[in-house]
Amino acid sequence: MAEKNDNNKNLLEFEKPLIELFKKIDELKKVTDIDMTEEIKMLNKRIETLRREIFSKITPIQIVKVARHIQRPTTLDYISLMFTDFIELHGDRNFSDDPALVGGIAKLNGRSVMVIGHQKGHTTKELLARNFGMANPEGYRKALRLMLLADRFNKPIISLVDTPGAYAGITAEERGQAEAIAKNLREMAALNVPFITVITGEGGSGGALGIGMGNKVLMLEFSVYSVISPEGCASILFRDATRAPEAAANSKLTANDLLEFGVIDEIIKEPVGGAHNDHDLAAKNIRAAITKQLDELLRLSPRELIANRYQKYRKMGIFTEG
Repeated sequence: MAEKNDNNKNLLEFEKPLIELFKKIDELKKVTDIDMTEEIKMLNKRIETLRREIFSKITPIQIVKVARHIQRPTTLDYISLMFTDFIELHGDRNFSDDPALVGGIAKLNGRSVMVIGHQKGHTTKELLARNFGMANPEGYRKALRLMLLADRFNKPIISLVDTPGAYAGITAEERGQAEAIAKNLREMAALNVPFITVITGEGGSGGALGIGMGNKVLMLEFSVYSVISPEGCASILFRDATRAPEAAANSKLTANDLLEFGVIDEIIKEPVGGAHNDHDLAAKNIRAAITKQLDELLRLSPRELIANRYQKYRKMGIFTEG
């Protein structure tokens, strides 16, 4: 369900200056003999102003924390807010149904589409049930089944990426995790339909790429997209996970960095303080961005869509020949 989160229990460490203002609002709400509506409105305006100021100076590691916020909207949240007539499709027709990756047919502004995405949760129970959004091989094979189904019936594909990475457990490796993701990359390159990817939270390594090879790749303002987490990077490079802030700054994982490098095509603005503070507005902004990009892609023929996708990924990076 959509929500607007004003609970100071969900404040991140760098938002602590807001705590006193929230406490004052709680105190005013307890007053019953005097109308405190105007005072509460004034405090809410101060909170919004201060929050805007805090987020204007946000660092890469702080963006990582926002992207991981427990109340950040999940794929199923966005589906309920952005799409209609969603019918979830289950299973990879090979091993099982992976709850960490969901997908199905839905309508976007009346147009039939296939929507696929990683699914986390808002509670410990939900996170455990969804494996924290880390898909197994069967999740990526399910996603591929749905993408090929969309291709067969000429339905645009929308993928919502939010995962720390593909599940790296021994069972996943036994069932061919690398093969599943590699096959998805090969098949996504040849899809004949428009394909739009949105990084909504964490875009972690191959786990993100497994459903992320869109003609257009969009990122929410406070999402991240990288080959490794800051903690993992710091552990490998510095042998010290506490240097994650330094690793985050050097990894260039923010939306602004990736737009500058040409890895993504558009940054989607978030509500003040992040998507977790206003699910409705976040979904509205994503829907508008997807609609604009999809209208452009629908003008292209299947051959042009494949060429567009090929050129997009072919030109990434810098190459020299000796």
